[in-house]
Amino acid sequence: MKGRIRKRGIASAGLAAMALCLGIACSKEKEEQPEVAVQVAMAERGKIEQIVTAEGILFPVDQAALTPRIIAPVKTFYVNRGSKVHKGETVAVLENRDLAAAVTDNKGTYEQAQAAYGIATSSSLPEEWQKAEYDLKAAKADYDAQQKIYDSRKVLFEQGALPRKELDQSSVALIQSKAAYEIAQKHLATLESSGKKDQIKAAKGQLASAEGRLDGASAQLSYTTIVSPINGVVTDRPLYPGETASAGTPLMTIMDTSTVIAKAHIAQSGAVALKPGDPATITVGGYTANGKVTLVSPALDPNSTTVEVWVSVPNSDNTLRPGSTVGVQMTARSVDDAVTVPVEALLRAPDGATTVMIAGSDGKAHPVSVETGIRQGDHVQITKGLSGNEKVITTGAYGLPDGTKIRIEAPARSDGKAKE
Repeated sequence: MKGRIRKRGIASAGLAAMALCLGIACSKEKEEQPEVAVQVAMAERGKIEQIVTAEGILFPVDQAALTPRIIAPVKTFYVNRGSKVHKGETVAVLENRDLAAAVTDNKGTYEQAQAAYGIATSSSLPEEWQKAEYDLKAAKADYDAQQKIYDSRKVLFEQGALPRKELDQSSVALIQSKAAYEIAQKHLATLESSGKKDQIKAAKGQLASAEGRLDGASAQLSYTTIVSPINGVVTDRPLYPGETASAGTPLMTIMDTSTVIAKAHIAQSGAVALKPGDPATITVGGYTANGKVTLVSPALDPNSTTVEVWVSVPNSDNTLRPGSTVGVQMTARSVDDAVTVPVEALLRAPDGATTVMIAGSDGKAHPVSVETGIRQGDHVQITKGLSGNEKVITTGAYGLPDGTKIRIEAPARSDGKAKE
C-alpha cells in the first residue's frame, strides 16, 4: 500500500515537472520574434553628379549665306564646294563692265567740280568788290587819323593851349569819318553776302553732288566683288559661271565648323540648375566629344514651353557635322565626397519626411531620418542623416517597425537564383 502511494507521488511530481517545462518552452516561443528577409546595400562615399540629358541639333559656330546686292551674271568663281576660305578673301566676281564705266564717268565729273570749287574760292574779286575793299581801308585809315587828332586837341584844350572852336571842329570831323567807315563796312558786307558767298556755295554744292554720285557708282562696282565675311568652308555653291542668281538667292554658303553648337530644348525643371560654363558632352554614332554650356536662354520658348540651351564643342577635325542629331549630357552640379544610397532605399512618410532603414549590428532594422540632394541614375545623395558605410535596406523595408529582427539575403541573379 505504501509502495503504491510512493509511486503515485513520483508520477505526480514528474507530470508537474513536465508541465513546467512545457510552460517555459511556450513562453520562449512567444518571446521570439520572426525574422524578416531583407536585401541591403552600403551607403558609400564618392563623387555624384547631377546630369541633365537631352537631344540636340548641331549648328556651325558661324555661317554666312553670300547673297549679292545687285543682279548680274557670275563672271568668275574662285572657290568650289568644300574649299576652305579666309575672312576677306574674294570668292566670286560678277559682270561689272557697265558699272566700271559709270565710275570712270562720275570720277571725271567730280574732278571738274573740284576745279570749279577751287576757282570760286581762290580767284580775284570782281572790280566792285575790289573798290569796296579799297574804300573800306581808306575810311578806316581816315577814321583812325581823325581819332588821333581829336585826342591830341582834347589834351591841349584841357591844358588851355587850344581854343574851344578848334576842338569842336575836330569832333565834327571825327563823327563824319566814323560814319563813312561804317558805311564802307556795310557796303562790302552786302556785296560779299549777295555775290561771293553764293558763288562759293554753288560750287561747293556741285562738288558735293559729284562726290556723292562717284561714291554711289563706286559702291555699285564694289558689290560685284564677293568676299567671305568669315573663316570657314564652302558648303553650298548652286550656280555656275555665267548664271545669274535670282533676287535673294545666295551665291554660296560658308560655314565655320571649327566649333559646333548643339542646341537642345530642355524642360524648365532640368534647365533651372544649368549655367554657362557647366561641362557637357555630346554623343553621336558612338563618338563622344567634350564641351561646355555656353547659353541658357533667359526665357521659355512660347511654343514648347522649354528652355533652349547651347553646348559648344571644339571640332577642329570636322568629325561633327552641322545638322546631325546628337545626345547631350550636361553636368549641372558635382559633389566629390558625397554619401550616396540606392534610390529604392528611400521611404516617404505621409508628412513628407524621408527616412531609410538601416541594418544594425544587433541584427535589427532601425529607421533614420535623412535629407537628400543630387540624384544620378539609381543613386541619390544623402546630405544629412548618414555618414557612410551604413547598411541600408533596399528591399523589404516598407512598413517595417523599428527593432524588427532581420535576415539579410543576397539579391537574386538574372537566372532567379540567389547570389552567393
